[in-house]
Amino acid sequence: MSFERPQPGADPADPRGALLHTQTPSPTAALPAQARTGETPSTPGTATPCSKGSQGKDPVSPPSDTTGPEHSQPAASEAVEPGTHRPRPVPETIPDQPDGAQDRPQGAGAQERRTGHGVTTPGQPTPMRRDGDRLRFVGAATRRIARGIDLDEIVMGLCRATVPTFSDAILVYLRDPLPVGDERPTGPLVLRLRRTDRIPAERDTEGGFSPALQPEPAEMTGLDAVGAELCEVRPGSALAEVLRGVRPVFTDAPAARAALPELLGEGGEFVVPGGQRAILAPLRGRRRVIGAALFLRRPERMAFEADDLLVAAQLATHSALGIDKAVLYGREAYIADELQRTMLPETLPRPTGVRLASRYLPAAETARVGGDWYDAIPLPGSRVALVVGDVMGHSMTSAAIMGQLRTTAQTLAGLDLPPQEVLHHLDEQAQRLGTDRMATCLYAVYDPVSHRITIANAGHPPPVLLHLGGRAEVLRVPPGAPIGVGGVDFEAVELDAPAGATLLLYTDGLVESRLRDVWTGIEQLREKLAATAQLTGPDHPPPLEALCDEVLDMLGPGDRDDDIALLAARFDGIAPSDVAYWFLEPEDAAPGRARRLARRALSRWGMEDLSDSVELLVSEVVTNAVRYASRPVTLRLLRTDVLRCEVGDDVPQLPRLRQARATDEGGRGLYLVNRLARRWGATRLSTGKVVWFELNQN
Repeated sequence: MSFERPQPGADPADPRGALLHTQTPSPTAALPAQARTGETPSTPGTATPCSKGSQGKDPVSPPSDTTGPEHSQPAASEAVEPGTHRPRPVPETIPDQPDGAQDRPQGAGAQERRTGHGVTTPGQPTPMRRDGDRLRFVGAATRRIARGIDLDEIVMGLCRATVPTFSDAILVYLRDPLPVGDERPTGPLVLRLRRTDRIPAERDTEGGFSPALQPEPAEMTGLDAVGAELCEVRPGSALAEVLRGVRPVFTDAPAARAALPELLGEGGEFVVPGGQRAILAPLRGRRRVIGAALFLRRPERMAFEADDLLVAAQLATHSALGIDKAVLYGREAYIADELQRTMLPETLPRPTGVRLASRYLPAAETARVGGDWYDAIPLPGSRVALVVGDVMGHSMTSAAIMGQLRTTAQTLAGLDLPPQEVLHHLDEQAQRLGTDRMATCLYAVYDPVSHRITIANAGHPPPVLLHLGGRAEVLRVPPGAPIGVGGVDFEAVELDAPAGATLLLYTDGLVESRLRDVWTGIEQLREKLAATAQLTGPDHPPPLEALCDEVLDMLGPGDRDDDIALLAARFDGIAPSDVAYWFLEPEDAAPGRARRLARRALSRWGMEDLSDSVELLVSEVVTNAVRYASRPVTLRLLRTDVLRCEVGDDVPQLPRLRQARATDEGGRGLYLVNRLARRWGATRLSTGKVVWFELNQN
């Protein structure tokens, strides 16, 4: 929007100002004179000729009176003949100021004519006297509003840009709830007071207000009586008509005056100063009106002018469009957060013999989704699968591919496949998703009974193992090719996992950036883990959550080029004295032998009070196993915080809980397990299945 039009014959690139004010399209409009210091203004209705030869100045034309426009136009009878130099009018006096500005010394008038501004007194913000000032203000204000990226920043930018330069106070109302994009609101139009700003009264009483200082948000004196934080815009009401008109209006107009009580509440119209000292500007977004802004000036301030309506229109337009975009951005950020949250584990499981902690950091706040993921999947036999992967890129597409690969990995883990077989099937799934779907992945299975861990790698950075004594070791695992390459054989390696050690799985965003290569980052990670372990001593491992925070602290300002997924596992293991393991031949005597073995183990552990329940449940599960098994049945008891019993056989069919009929001879074993056990389940293995149940220790 422009308040000035180019003067015919002027060069737009002229640094002295190509945009010269004209109020009529007449090409004979005169330019405002620039008076020198000490020059005496002329009297109204007369001209003060000046000899060009003696003064070096052109003759001047009579100025307009003090109530007319800021820059006067010459009378038609005083038009200058073509070819002669056009006279310039000199403003007679400065418009009367309510704070006694007319009593200023004579030099003050000359200063105003030179600068285009009046000389301000303490406590009085400088008014915008020229259209050039308005252009500069609108440009600065819109830049400030455009800097905001969320709703609060944009509304605050509007308030801070207008107070005190344009108005003494502002009230911003927004639709509640704000519509998002093209969605059509279903309820009535309700406006909520979002923010108010004003010039603090205490600054006026302390000797003056400097426009360069930012005012603190507060309520304008007298606005305390405004109690309408929420107002419903009734169809056909005066407020609805003003908002439908879209254009800003002075509140002394009849329609706007009638709309104030509806907007501000009962008695609110008496708070608004009279005259043209308040502007009501609707805020219209791309589709509909989303709010309103009320600009107020104190009674002692100069009233708004007609051109100030255009300024308010520009501020309202830029603010409304910014709010529209902020709402859309907020919705997209919410969707991205929800997508990432559902793609990653909401909570980590608590498997027996291992403690877990995790962290996830997006690449940036503006790109909150990515292809990095981690997972911990409980497996039969108290084992746990630890997975970390990274799909190339950090976009919605990468997150979608990551979700599919993570689901596939969980399904394959449920089949209890070896780690290398899991990566092989993930590679096939990535090829089915597309030719350019590439990802790295590391899959590890920890067995707390044997204190061993089996790891297979597909192009992922190697894990780091922090031993109990404080030594950090980068594990040597086969690197492998990334998932999606196709036709690659993956290899697994089995390593010791001593009790008290901590395994750290991570994505390359933690160790690689524009400032360092991946191997330099891995070495820095190893040193960071070793230094952190030294703080707790050789006999106590560092707390797991604090260790994750310390690892992330190694990131510098330039190290956040990619997403970061981190999974830490503290190996506690299960002591051999807490494990009882037997093989049972698939014969009729197997259930009785299983009851005797379980009773002896419970007696050795001091858990005789559980003997009756354990014997009954073990007998039922072993009976079902030996009925169909062709190979020896396994029975294992584990004592941890609960008592766990596992029965394995070579039959892949999983048992199903069903309600036995009164005439059935069997089918009640699993019903008893379901009623007496704390938890129970069945998992299919590559060699058969495992049925397990848990009982609380009394």
